[in-house]
Amino acid sequence: MCGIWASVGLKVGPDRMTRVAHRGPDGAGWRDFDGHAGPVSLGHRRLAIIDTSEDGLQPMTEAQERYWLTFNGEIYNFVELRHELEAAGVTFRSRSDSEVLLQALVHWGMAALPRLLGMFAFAFWDEEAKILLVARDRFGIKPLCFAETDRGIAFASEIKQLHDLPGVSRRMNLPRVHDFLKYGILDHTAATMFAGVRQLRGGEAVRIDCRRWRPGMPLPVERWYTLPRAGSLALDLATAAERYRDLFVDAIKLHLRSDVHLGSCLSGGLDSSTIVGEASRQLGPAHPMTTVSAAFTEARVNERRYMEAVIARTGARPRFVSFGAERVFETAERVIWHQDEPFGSTSILAQWFVFEEAGRAGVKVMLDGQGADEPLAGYHWMFGAALADHLRCGRWASALQQVRGRQRVSGVMAGEQLRAAAAYLAPSSLRELVRRRGRSAGGRDWLAGREFQAIEPSPDPFGTSRGGPWRGGALEHLIESMTTTTSVPMLLHWEDRNSMAHGIEARVPFLDHRLVELAVQLGTRHKIVGAETKVLLRRAMGHVLPQEVLQRHDKLGFATPEQEWLMGPLAAPLRNAVMQTLDSYPELLDRDGTMTLVDDTLAGRRPADFTLWRIACVGLWGRCFGMTI
Repeated sequence: MCGIWASVGLKVGPDRMTRVAHRGPDGAGWRDFDGHAGPVSLGHRRLAIIDTSEDGLQPMTEAQERYWLTFNGEIYNFVELRHELEAAGVTFRSRSDSEVLLQALVHWGMAALPRLLGMFAFAFWDEEAKILLVARDRFGIKPLCFAETDRGIAFASEIKQLHDLPGVSRRMNLPRVHDFLKYGILDHTAATMFAGVRQLRGGEAVRIDCRRWRPGMPLPVERWYTLPRAGSLALDLATAAERYRDLFVDAIKLHLRSDVHLGSCLSGGLDSSTIVGEASRQLGPAHPMTTVSAAFTEARVNERRYMEAVIARTGARPRFVSFGAERVFETAERVIWHQDEPFGSTSILAQWFVFEEAGRAGVKVMLDGQGADEPLAGYHWMFGAALADHLRCGRWASALQQVRGRQRVSGVMAGEQLRAAAAYLAPSSLRELVRRRGRSAGGRDWLAGREFQAIEPSPDPFGTSRGGPWRGGALEHLIESMTTTTSVPMLLHWEDRNSMAHGIEARVPFLDHRLVELAVQLGTRHKIVGAETKVLLRRAMGHVLPQEVLQRHDKLGFATPEQEWLMGPLAAPLRNAVMQTLDSYPELLDRDGTMTLVDDTLAGRRPADFTLWRIACVGLWGRCFGMTI
């Protein structure tokens, strides 16, 4: 886990890596080459996890010094790949997974990518052929952004490394800012919220032949990975659960490979509890796992009893963190600087404090549960898509089972469930009308600022306004889009920056591509049944969980008492922060509509959500980075 840099045609120096020193406190390296199209530079900041000796320093080369690598991430199957390469006659000078990746690329070229089981962003330079290969892992677990200028191109781990390059400004990318404010998402496209800065998507690579490529020429982005076809695998529940269990056990085994202290986030929910349960089983009682949890006393978000049940069952060594409303704005600007872009709710602050506490405990690797909810249909609002599919296909018995089950287990009345399903059944024009009414206040649309009126409206990134029905149904479409576009990439962005800010590697075993592919190939099978979510995971891994967790039907995640704070100690600071956004960027939002939104929310006339936080956060971000419109 590290920070990287690669550029062609630009005269830059190692200060680009100093900006992300937090990503690699264990070493730094820089190397310049002649690339015909101008200088080629590779940079690296090291967080030593596998082979912590100096043999793992980067940029790394092989014996002939023809091939060079700068790499961020972990190749979990490096032991197996090393054995395969040694059988082919390759010799190694270190025990690192980085050298295994280097030699795999030398030996197999781009054909090495599908062999890799891990998370990665890397740049691989062939000094003789003058070819630069840059690639990102299947789901974009590790970041890789880039900026094209009239002098060259640069790739980096974080956007702040690209600031002040010739031709790179600090202008807002208004369509992406609009998407963040309207939908609460980012990283759903290749564009970032900085104009002129883009990112490779998960599963993409770029191969630049510097003997032919020149600045201004199209960037040859190619997709090296795609998900298998959804719904292509028909297995009964017992068989599917057995297959998922075998893959999950192996994924945890590989994710436990580390030469440094390893721990796990623990929320008390199904996903993190499963990781702690299986990891503890494999490590055994002689090696108890350190867990770090965000815990609050407010009843709505208090998961302490579930955490303690997991701790009692596994013998884990727990650590708990908490914070109050007074820490929100006190911490937010620092978090924004590390995130590079605004973030969607105070739950990201809870994650920040978890990683901070892990750092204090001396933990350098943390396993986390990101990536389970999307392919396994774990979010409660996905019930609406499932019910819509039942109704559309005339599966009346299944629809009735779901409605009655949710009403009995969660208290969600039939009318509310049918309204959620209608969001996927209604014509797109009606859905958009409802959305516009939902974001207007007192007849004024708070998003109707002059700058936003001038941009081309973005299509609904969630896809519900694209005309459906979809092949396979609404739930199947939702599973695919959330895994590749609207949810997982954003959550991984926040996870990477929060963990690396504290010099910690975050690992996400649920995004082992074998698990994701199995879940996607099963389509909607064994996901939502009646009132139960993630049926496949419950059946596969229930044996490592306490019954209190296995039988949970609520869903919180990294929840904070945000609603309680909003109606109390956070009300005045949040109002002030929204007003500062309006003052700093008066052409961005409709002032009267925005202030009516604030008044209605804080007075309880409008349901409390994360909208006000997003407005405040955009202003904080703009001031933190000196953004202009």
